[in-house]
Amino acid sequence: EPGVRTAYRYLAPTLVSLAVLVFVPFLIGSGMSLFTERSDGSFRFVGVANFVEILLARGIGLFEPLSFYYTLLVTLLWTAINVTFHVVIGVGLALLLRDPLLKLRGLYRVLLVLPWAVPNYITAMVWKGMFNRQYGIINGLLGMVGVAPVSWFSRFWTALTANVVTNVWLGFPFMMVVSLGVLAQIPQELEEAAMIDGATRWQRLRYILLPLLGPAMLPSVLLGAIWTFNMFNIVFLVSGGEPDGATDILISQAYRWAFTRGHHYGYAAAYAVLVFVVLLVQTTVVGRLTAAQNK
Repeated sequence: EPGVRTAYRYLAPTLVSLAVLVFVPFLIGSGMSLFTERSDGSFRFVGVANFVEILLARGIGLFEPLSFYYTLLVTLLWTAINVTFHVVIGVGLALLLRDPLLKLRGLYRVLLVLPWAVPNYITAMVWKGMFNRQYGIINGLLGMVGVAPVSWFSRFWTALTANVVTNVWLGFPFMMVVSLGVLAQIPQELEEAAMIDGATRWQRLRYILLPLLGPAMLPSVLLGAIWTFNMFNIVFLVSGGEPDGATDILISQAYRWAFTRGHHYGYAAAYAVLVFVVLLVQTTVVGRLTAAQNK
């Protein structure tokens, strides 16, 4: 039909872009995961040997740094902590900015969105400098209260903290903006009726706002989780995986196998395919739970 052909013509640029930028690289990477590299630069077909080596953690302790399972646990921990802070801070700020009596609300909104507007690699480099042991402002502030300088990237928990603080700074504005949009759609009459019935501010928040906010926020939370799961720039630029690769996440670990540990392109491609599988499972499970809740 003419209308259908017209629609496909409008969609054609997007479909071509998706094919070139997403599907073709994915297929090439998936195919490369079935090969290994020889010393002369040629490739040899090995089937699923790369996947077996990764999943069996050959030559590496099962839950030691550089193993897939250790890195997966670090990635899940990294994602859970970041998304929790993103949501809590974002929703909290949205509730404060929603108050019609708050002066300069427009200015506050602009200032609070700035961390999201700045390119994340610039923010990462700024925060890395702030966590510098000798010259960083973080240790400078700790020194003012009598705390000795901290070598942030010499231990797992301090290095992870530096990564998390940087990513939370980048991520909370997105949740704040989404929360403001959702809160604007909640009828004021519901809160006014609750106030007339004697409900306190906490009760209105708990029994009216949060139940209405939660389901609408779920797609954004899922999107934020996927972004955080693959947040390569922050981990690579802030902690650099220190100490000894302990704070690397799956995507940065795949990069290191490809470019800094002997150029194991097939092994790295298999790593990337496993990352895709993990995200696919996560998205499917969350989608089914969401569908079950909405029934």
